[in-house]
Amino acid sequence: MIVVVTKTSDEAVVEALTSLAGTQGVLENVVKRGDGCRVLSFRGGDSLVERFETCPEVSRVVVMTGPWGMIGKSGNEGTRAVSVGQVSFGGGQFPVIAGPCSVEGLEQLQSIAQSAKESGAVGLRGGAFKPRTSPYAFQGLGSTGLDYLATAGKNSGLMVVTEVMSPEEVPLVAQSADMLQVGSRNVQNFRLLEAIGRTQTPVLLKRGLMSTVDEFLGAAEYIFMRGNENIVLCERGIRSFEPRMRNTLDLAAVALLKQLTHLPVIVDPSHGTGLSELVGPMSKAAVAVGADGLMIEIHPRPELALSDGRQSLSLEEFGQLMKELAPIVQIMGRSLPGPMTSVAQA
Repeated sequence: MIVVVTKTSDEAVVEALTSLAGTQGVLENVVKRGDGCRVLSFRGGDSLVERFETCPEVSRVVVMTGPWGMIGKSGNEGTRAVSVGQVSFGGGQFPVIAGPCSVEGLEQLQSIAQSAKESGAVGLRGGAFKPRTSPYAFQGLGSTGLDYLATAGKNSGLMVVTEVMSPEEVPLVAQSADMLQVGSRNVQNFRLLEAIGRTQTPVLLKRGLMSTVDEFLGAAEYIFMRGNENIVLCERGIRSFEPRMRNTLDLAAVALLKQLTHLPVIVDPSHGTGLSELVGPMSKAAVAVGADGLMIEIHPRPELALSDGRQSLSLEEFGQLMKELAPIVQIMGRSLPGPMTSVAQA
């Protein structure tokens, strides 16, 4: 059982609640949220839910149904809308985020951003800090890349999404990004999740390449319970025995997540397949299965990209895909919020 105590409550209130629960349960943990509230987690004591709910110092009581509780759906609860500037995930819009895997230069990034916006994207992605499998591969431009992202986002009007890799980097990245991305390799970096949870900057949480659905939701719970409820989940494929694709895009997990949690869920078909020719079909399938948006890698010349060129669409291919997505999105009761003024209207 989870009990959220208001920030105005003193230690005596916490002790009284703990003593009451101690008659039927065991206090396991006390966490202070970024908003000053405290979260008490008890093992047992579920019969005391009604008594806790009547306490004026208690703002929320949740009965745990697994390793997560606060992000779980209750009854017929729908998907909560998470706003990032003017972009909304989980409502009537179907936002598409696009951009290169890595930020390579300012002029190129601004060109990509402008083209993506004209094709209907509302978000710009790009890695400034890159966790690469090989230590000899391109590691990103670091803080310079963050500056380039901020400039390109401001000039194009696109909201910016980029990855943060350590707790110490959270304030730095949050200065340049509208949305912090937790990559698949860091989904169980619990100190990072806690640091992000103490901010109010929206979060794009990617599923780990070998994470179960419950492990994925547990990571989201780490962020949510510390006060940051602006979380968007991202299915980006999991590692399987199939060698022809980089990962296996688990669209069944998208449908399952929509049943289990009130958080929005988007899909990354680029990492999910690793093959540019599969990005289009899997993007359309993601819309049909009920996803709340897409994140797609694009590059002016994918064959020359410093990272992940094999899975990147050209700017023209992205424009064509957005044109093809529009009627499917409409059938699913959503709308593409971007302008689609260039290739997508051809």
